[in-house]
Amino acid sequence: MALPQPNLKDPIHWLAFGLGSGLAKKAPGTFGTLAALPIYWFLLQHLSPLVYGLVLVVTGVVGVWICHKTARDLNVHDHPGIVWDEWVGVWITLFLAPTGWEWVVLGFVLFRFFDILKPWPISWLDKNVHDGIGIMLDDIAAGLAAWVVLQAIIRVG
Repeated sequence: MALPQPNLKDPIHWLAFGLGSGLAKKAPGTFGTLAALPIYWFLLQHLSPLVYGLVLVVTGVVGVWICHKTARDLNVHDHPGIVWDEWVGVWITLFLAPTGWEWVVLGFVLFRFFDILKPWPISWLDKNVHDGIGIMLDDIAAGLAAWVVLQAIIRVG
């Protein structure tokens, strides 16, 4: 059974589907995460930690509403094409990362690792928290787990 498609003329759906990156036929979460990287590379990494932190809070809070509305409109709890949560998750991972493509690649890999495998408590959040907050929360947790590992690598290396 085919999943319902978003109305990409609706700016909320457009954002929830990561400017269309969540429409990938295979691995939409991975493609969505990749689509978030240019925004990090060209904009976010140049912000002060305070402003970057504020961006994370705003995109996380707004993301709850964006994801909830889009899921409700499509009548699918966590449509795989909704990737705004991946955007915020990978941006959390890369918070305070050193500049350089190798850190972006490592952050991407670590985030996808935690987002795909969903070790506890990420799996618990994924199964037990619903609506927009549930869509966002497991990716926020995956981003935080990946952030801890990335920061540990930065400090050891």
